[in-house]
Amino acid sequence: MKSPFPGMDPYVERHWRDVHGTMIVHGRAALQRQLGGGLRARIDERLVVESPPGETRSIYPEVRVVEQGLGDRPLVPSAGVAVAEPLVLRAASEKARERFIEIVDAASGGRLVTVIELLSPSNKLAGDGRDNYRRKQAEVIAAGVNLVEVDLTRGGRRELACPPAQVSPSHRTTYLACVYRGFGADQFELYAVPLRERLPAIRIPLREADPDIVPDLQPLLDRAYEEGSFDDIDYRAPCVPPLEAGEAAWADEVLRAAGKR
Repeated sequence: MKSPFPGMDPYVERHWRDVHGTMIVHGRAALQRQLGGGLRARIDERLVVESPPGETRSIYPEVRVVEQGLGDRPLVPSAGVAVAEPLVLRAASEKARERFIEIVDAASGGRLVTVIELLSPSNKLAGDGRDNYRRKQAEVIAAGVNLVEVDLTRGGRRELACPPAQVSPSHRTTYLACVYRGFGADQFELYAVPLRERLPAIRIPLREADPDIVPDLQPLLDRAYEEGSFDDIDYRAPCVPPLEAGEAAWADEVLRAAGKR
C-alpha cells in the first residue's frame, strides 16, 4: 500500500499525529543502525497545549440559567422554590505530546549531541506549542548542540531556525529541512523538499570529528502510510490546507492517473 504521490502526501497532514509518531519511531531505528562510537538515538517528548487560533471552545451544560433584563434588581425566588445553582465549566485546551529524537554520547555520560525535530502544525501556529518550540530551538543553538529540523506540514507559519528572509527563492519549496551545526560556523544548511519530488536523504551532523550520517526520509514516510492503512483517504475531497493553484493542478493529474479521482 503506497501513497499515489512520489514524495510527501499532502492529504496525510490531517492524520499528522499518526504519521509523526510512526516516522519518529522508525526514524530512531534507522539512525541507530548508522551510529557508532558510543552514540545512541533516543526518543524524548514535551507536553504542549493545543488550542486552534481564533477559536473559543464552548462547553454547554444540559440546563442553563440565563439572566436577562434584570438591571440592578435582585433575583428573588418564588416562595417555596429552591434557587438553582449554576454549573460552572471551564473549557480545557487539548494536551498533546510532541516527540523528537536526541542523539546522545553515552560514552561521555549522555552528553547531548544532536536534536532532530519533525515539525508539527502545533509548532507553527500561535500559542503554547509554538512558544515552547521556539524556546527549545534557542536553547539548543545556545548550547552548541546540532539541530536538524524537517518541516513536512503546510499549516501555520514556518518556524525553522534559519530566518525566512535568508531563504533563497530556489529553496522556498512546499516543504523544507534545515540543519544547524553546533560546532561549525554560524550558518544553516537548507534542503529543498518540493511537493513533486521524493523526500531527500539529508546529512545529520554528530560530534565534530565524526562523519555525518545520511538517513533517507522517504522510506520512513512510506512505512507510516502503509502502517497507518491510509488507503481510506478520500482523494476526491479538497486538500486541507488547500494547495496553491499550480500544485493543485499537478496533484489532480497524479490522482487521476492513480485512479483516485
